[in-house]
Amino acid sequence: MKNVLLAAPILSRSGYGEHARLVYKSLKRNSSINLCVQPLEWGQSSWIMQPEKIGPHLKEDMDKMSSPPPHFDLSIQVTIPNEWKRMAQVNIGVTAGIEVDRVDPVWLQQANLMDKIIVISNHSKNVFEATQYQVQDQNTGATHLLKCHTPIEVIGYPVKNLKPVDMSDKIDIASKFNFLTVAQWGPRKNIVASIRWFVDEFKHNEDVGLIIKTHQMNMSLIDRKKLARHIELTLASYGSDRKCKIYFIHGDMTAEEMHGLYTHPKVKAYVTTTHGEGFGLPIFEAAYSGLPVIAPAWSGQNDFLYAPIKNEKSKKVKNTPLFEKIKFDIGPVQPEVVWEGVISKEAQWCYPEEESYKKRLREVYNGLNYRNIRAAGLKEYLEENFSEDIICNKYLDVFSPYVDTSKEDQEIENMFASLSQEG
Repeated sequence: MKNVLLAAPILSRSGYGEHARLVYKSLKRNSSINLCVQPLEWGQSSWIMQPEKIGPHLKEDMDKMSSPPPHFDLSIQVTIPNEWKRMAQVNIGVTAGIEVDRVDPVWLQQANLMDKIIVISNHSKNVFEATQYQVQDQNTGATHLLKCHTPIEVIGYPVKNLKPVDMSDKIDIASKFNFLTVAQWGPRKNIVASIRWFVDEFKHNEDVGLIIKTHQMNMSLIDRKKLARHIELTLASYGSDRKCKIYFIHGDMTAEEMHGLYTHPKVKAYVTTTHGEGFGLPIFEAAYSGLPVIAPAWSGQNDFLYAPIKNEKSKKVKNTPLFEKIKFDIGPVQPEVVWEGVISKEAQWCYPEEESYKKRLREVYNGLNYRNIRAAGLKEYLEENFSEDIICNKYLDVFSPYVDTSKEDQEIENMFASLSQEG
């Protein structure tokens, strides 16, 4: 039996926590390994205090770390590459990837310590493989090319089969036609632009609204008051001239409640003016919930917003966008998002164009039926190709060569058979 270590923020209420729980669920499909779980902290994110909700054996797997095995055959580390290190005979780094056009040199250095890397999108893989630096050896002064030499696999998120909670009595939505955005408040998600450009387009229409599900650092009352003030200040310049509605939702919601929000009868489309995504989980959730999506065609979301469609005349299959594309430019990241060892000052990401965003809003508002047909097609494609079984099996395919003992067992059987014949 192989000893496997999962080091991950498995109890964190965060995107990386969600990622960690997916990896854990995949590993538990292999009953022949001795799985030990080392929970990691993840910034200021709150923790899930009932491990049994994640899996009936998670607490047991975490408790094993109080008396770990003498060695690990395989470590799987779900975290940012800065924190990757050799912890076992074979080491696999799992990361949500990067939202910009290059990775930091530290990421490349740590990536080359791994035996395999798993990222969440082709954007992340392409950026990892394309980034390279000329670096100087501090001892010899000689320069060499720093790039990623470790094999990279891409595995996305699965569609969740959820029963939506009826949110009609929990959210008071007066307007008939509403756009939805779900994102953590900060520069990368570009929520302020989403609000201002929306209001500019619909300020005289009282039947149109924008619902913003957001938080900044945590789900506290202080955080809620702070964000409410941010939104208030963003809208202050419009005064009494604004008729369109802005709704603010804050606080923890279950997966079923979020699905209820995506499928709310008054929510008609999902919008984002994000600068970049490692994957774009809320966009993905909106898409497999059947909502038309308005988004820039750049970074991680491209993995699931396109689908192979056969042309009936030419019979050729083409990867076709099943969402409303916002035009964009590529430019340097804002100084406030530079993060040593993660996002360098030379990094770039996309800047959605204001007029393109407004045009897509108006097109969806005026032509919803056609967009609903495309959204239904995308939903069907995602359900067929991003099921939990498919995604978990992809993880197992990557892990299996390092934990499969069938070959070793066969060798032992052959050895004993040979000895018995000699005897």
